[in-house]
Amino acid sequence: MAFYENVFIAGQDLTPAKATDLADKYASVIAENGGKVARREDWGLRTLAYPINKNRKGYYTLMAIDAPPAAVVEMERLMRLDENLLRYLTIKTDALEKGPSVMMEPKSRGRRGDDKYSIEVNGGI
Repeated sequence: MAFYENVFIAGQDLTPAKATDLADKYASVIAENGGKVARREDWGLRTLAYPINKNRKGYYTLMAIDAPPAAVVEMERLMRLDENLLRYLTIKTDALEKGPSVMMEPKSRGRRGDDKYSIEVNGGI
């Protein structure tokens, strides 16, 4: 089986429970077609970069999937037909990531340069 990551955005007019039900629906489609959802993250209601169908916010959900390609094709077919979804994206990966995604990590409010990604420059010209 192959590994995939799928992110979809549900409209802001849904309740959080209905957005979770959508994720359950697509997880069951994967399971019915011989795959499994290894990890699921609900990122919650977030502001969109630009309005989509008059929506300024959307419920984001990430699913890490281990399934045959036919299962993902069926899930995407159902996503195209769903009026509640604004956008979705599925990518094939080499392996499933362990642990939380970058979106779930707590934000650091430290001083500039205090984070683990800062670059130290010694003796610049």
